[in-house]
Amino acid sequence: MWTPATRRQHNRESLRYETDMMDAEWSLIAPLMPTACPTGRPRKWPLREIVNAIFYVMRGGIGWRLLPSDFPPRSTVFRWFCLFRDTCLFEKINHKLLMLDRERCGREASPTASIIDSQTVKTCESGGPRGYDAGKKIKGRKRHALVDTDGRALVLYPHPASIQDRDGAGPVLNASRRPFPFIRKVFADSGYQGPRVAEATSIAVEIVKRKPDQVGFAVQPRRWVVERFFAWISRNRRLWKDAEATIESATAFLYAAAVMILVRRIARHQ
Repeated sequence: MWTPATRRQHNRESLRYETDMMDAEWSLIAPLMPTACPTGRPRKWPLREIVNAIFYVMRGGIGWRLLPSDFPPRSTVFRWFCLFRDTCLFEKINHKLLMLDRERCGREASPTASIIDSQTVKTCESGGPRGYDAGKKIKGRKRHALVDTDGRALVLYPHPASIQDRDGAGPVLNASRRPFPFIRKVFADSGYQGPRVAEATSIAVEIVKRKPDQVGFAVQPRRWVVERFFAWISRNRRLWKDAEATIESATAFLYAAAVMILVRRIARHQ
């Protein structure tokens, strides 16, 4: 809830752009950045400015060519983004920050329960894998998200929208086994019923159903957490639609949005 106190806490007007990282935020991810090569030409641009530019593109929903001139050249920023994408850097940073934030809250670093759901978004003329979601009547991609019980992103998995939830959940749960081996239960809606999801892994799947007498919209226990996560990342205009030509780039931006959430949350409480 926005109050004068929370507005002061989240105020970023002192920065050049509100997407720029503060010193406390940069100190969290700086140790995870690629180290400079000891040979060859030295770096001209600091990695902090590269990450600031990527966050600016993601938050503003602009193309790489529209980067302001006070950022590094767009070709440099895009080259670094491709390197971060190909090395899954944002995914690794999210994993590290997630465990750090859970421990800050007095919880175990690795979760034992999670919530899964999907979000269907339209794509644009950039092309790439896409499909038609007959339920939502949208042509584009689905974003499967596995989050912990506080809404932190565990696994983010975009794919064509034509893949049904019960078919897309299996790869997501399988992908969670190595980074989060202690997950024992996952909460899901009725779209995940059936043996395809229940037998995909050893994780117990609990279906959270609507009340029999429910009329219209109502907040469902557990399930609302993942819906809130989708609302959080949708603040980034680059994610209102899926504008990426490849699944890998779409995944990188999703994890970058999750990193932005965690790095700000942790830095505010240091």
